[in-house]
Order: sequence, then structure tokens, then C-alpha cells
Amino acid sequence: MEILKKYNSVLQDSLADAIAIEEPHQLYDPIKYILALGGKRIRPALTLMTCDFFGKDFKTAINAALAIELFHNFSLIHDDIMDNAPIRRGKKTVHEKWDVNTAILSGDAMLILAYQFFENYEPKIFQELARLFSRTALQVCEGQQHDMDFETRDNVTMTEYIHMIDHKTAVLLGAAMKMGAIVAEARDIDKNKIYEFGRNLGIAFQLQDDYLDVFGNPETFGKQVGGDIISNKKTILYLMAIQKGTVAEAEELEHLFSINPKNPEDKIATVREIFLSSGAAQATRTEIEKYSVKAFALLQEIDITEERKTMFRNFGNSLMQRNV
Repeated sequence: MEILKKYNSVLQDSLADAIAIEEPHQLYDPIKYILALGGKRIRPALTLMTCDFFGKDFKTAINAALAIELFHNFSLIHDDIMDNAPIRRGKKTVHEKWDVNTAILSGDAMLILAYQFFENYEPKIFQELARLFSRTALQVCEGQQHDMDFETRDNVTMTEYIHMIDHKTAVLLGAAMKMGAIVAEARDIDKNKIYEFGRNLGIAFQLQDDYLDVFGNPETFGKQVGGDIISNKKTILYLMAIQKGTVAEAEELEHLFSINPKNPEDKIATVREIFLSSGAAQATRTEIEKYSVKAFALLQEIDITEERKTMFRNFGNSLMQRNV
């Protein structure tokens, strides 16, 4: 994303120096490996951008940004183990390249290293950052557990689903932005509003991801379209279709989400049609819009210049307007 470019280039240089420890290689090489795989680095760049927009040199927030990036990648290592995923960003996952025990231990070390970056701040800021970080890390774990629990439940409500993606995905986006505001020593009310801006944008982003998984352009989406349907993942579209569709549509969906055909093309096509005919697709678009509007309304109340509000809005729009 163009708006994050200047922050990403500083972040890239800092990440290269972030893990200076060499021994034991078996512990630190996997950490360096996953950090070198790249990714969009949206969260740490937002930490820097938020600090900048609240009027402080964004480089003062680099340690908080590094903590966010290390935590995010730690969670990816452990997620990949739980999902038994062979590939991450086009390369072997850490547990595939090394082994599961190494991946668990290297992930644990990443979490500890993330906390250490906060030690570079004076006590008041350190305490505020560490408190937010601990709460967010726990919420991410709670979100992951809810997601795992939902795999074996047939009665997940929309409220529960939104709560799950809020904790699993959105709170980390909100925390990344709030950390930038904390380092910039913004007013408490603005710290909280920028957190809620990021959090609501994060919910909208995840709902958009659910939608694009079914209706996205395979050339631009970045991953397999229909992947959630193939793996019988009950996203917002499934929940909406069960709620809004006919009894026959609900029964067919429940059947389709209990089978794993060798060639899933017909299954994907039928599920997609039910999502459209039941009104689930349109209802999901409405939810995405609701959380986007809520995020942008919060932005209006924050004490930064109109120019910077516009830049935050442009970022939000670029996040939400991925090709469908």
C-alpha cells in the first residue's frame, strides 16, 4: 500500500537488525526465516504511521512496531502447526522446514523477544504498552480457541462469530495503532478512539476476506477462491445463509459442509449459488459496510489534522477495496 511505503522501508531495515542473537542456531534461525518471508507488514507500519500522525517522530515507535510484528509472526508459526499447513507466503512453514518442536520453541522465543522491545521505553510508556500487549495477546488466544470450538458446533450465532473475529484478528490491528498513539503521548481519549477505529476496520477487513474467499477474483485475491468452502469453514456467509435461506437451502448447505469430494468444483458452485439466492452475500456486504462506516465515524472524532484523517481514510479504503 502506497501510503505505508515510507514506514515499511524503515521497518524493513530495523527488522534485519532485530534478531542479532546467533546461538543456538536451531532456535534463532527459524525466527529469522519467518521474518524474512515478508508479508504486507500492515500492523507495524500502522504503529509508525499513527505515531507520526499524532505529531511525534515515527522512528520513536520502531520498538513497539517490532514487538507487534514479532508477535504476529509468532502467532503464524503456532497457527500453521495447529492447521498442519505446509506453506506460508509461498515457502515451507517453519514446522515443515525444521520440525514441530523447533517451531513451538522458536515461536515461544519470539513472544519473549517481542516483550523485550518495550524495555526501550521509559517506565510510564513501557507499562502502558506492556499492559495493552498482554491483554491483546490473550484476546488473540481466546479468538483462536473460539474458532477451533466453532468447528464442532452447529449453533454458532452471528454475535459469537463477530466476537471471534474481533479477538482473533481485529484487536491486533487496533492495538498496533494504539501503540503508536501511546508512544506519541496522545490524549487518552484519542488513544482509545484510534484503537476502536483500527478494531472496527479489522472486523470489516476479516468479513471482506470471508466474502472474497467465495466471490473474489482468483487472479487478485492472493489465495485459493473457495478455500473456506473446501475446508467446510462456517464463515459469516454460511451463518447468514442458514439464517436467511429456505429450509431446503439450509439442509443442502448442512449436507455440503459435511462432505469432502475429491473434485470440489460442483460443491463450490452450489454453495456460491445458495449464498446468493438466500441473500447471504448481500447481507455480508451490508455488515462490511456497517463496520467500515463505524470506523470512519470514530476517525472524525480524533484530534489530528483533516489531512491526516484523509490519509487514514484512504488507508482504510485501500484495505477494503481489494479486487472482488
